[in-house]
Amino acid sequence: MNDFNSIEKHFITMKYTRLILMGMICLWLGACASETDPAQLYKDQTAEQIFRDGENAMLKGQYDKAIKHFEALDARYPFGEHTQQSQLDMIYTYYQQNDYPSALAAADQYIRLYPRGPHTDYAYYMRGIIEFEENHGVIERHLHIDFSKRDLTGLHSAYLDFNQLLQFFPDSSYAPDARQRMIYIRNIFAQHQLQVAEFYFARKAYVAAINRASEVVQHYQETPVVPDALALMVKGYRALNFNQEAQDTLKTLKLNYPDSDAYEDVGED
Repeated sequence: MNDFNSIEKHFITMKYTRLILMGMICLWLGACASETDPAQLYKDQTAEQIFRDGENAMLKGQYDKAIKHFEALDARYPFGEHTQQSQLDMIYTYYQQNDYPSALAAADQYIRLYPRGPHTDYAYYMRGIIEFEENHGVIERHLHIDFSKRDLTGLHSAYLDFNQLLQFFPDSSYAPDARQRMIYIRNIFAQHQLQVAEFYFARKAYVAAINRASEVVQHYQETPVVPDALALMVKGYRALNFNQEAQDTLKTLKLNYPDSDAYEDVGED
């Protein structure tokens, strides 16, 4: 009988111990949730308070703090009067933190929600800026490497973003800067094609070199490397003994760029 009572007490003790442990775990999980869930952290604040505190933090450069406020506002008041502005602020704040994936995701979300909104031009502009700056540094650092192995997908995306901005919002205050960046990106694309053409020419793949240089002349007119592309075509034709094609291309080079270094380089045959 004593053994039975001891066993019974043991199981009762274990039962209550489990209940206490479960209660402690629930409390701990609840505390963790309140610490990680931005909506819970600001549950006692109005939309106005959360928004203003987020804006102030952003202006002070306290971007981590600002993001928490904007995320909380988006979670607690998804249709509030400050929601659109806070979503725009999130794009900028993520960008300032160099968190480009989150910034792009925030811009995409804004464009989906407000495709023709009064500030959607900013979302398109920031998409382009993020794609541009994320890839521009890479291009600058590797300007003299073999461009035939470079991936310019990011810059192409930036170009499309800026182009959409100009299409949908031609009178936007961001349009002039977007247009200049598009010109710069086109110059990079043209330089890329020329680098590839030179790569082929150096390996005596003259037909491939001529084709690549021709791409520059046809599709990247008014870029600074067009004279060099024409000169490379002249050299390629000469290497293949296509004398008539070489002369025709040389005439085009002389007619359009008579004072260029490229024309001086190939000269009269």
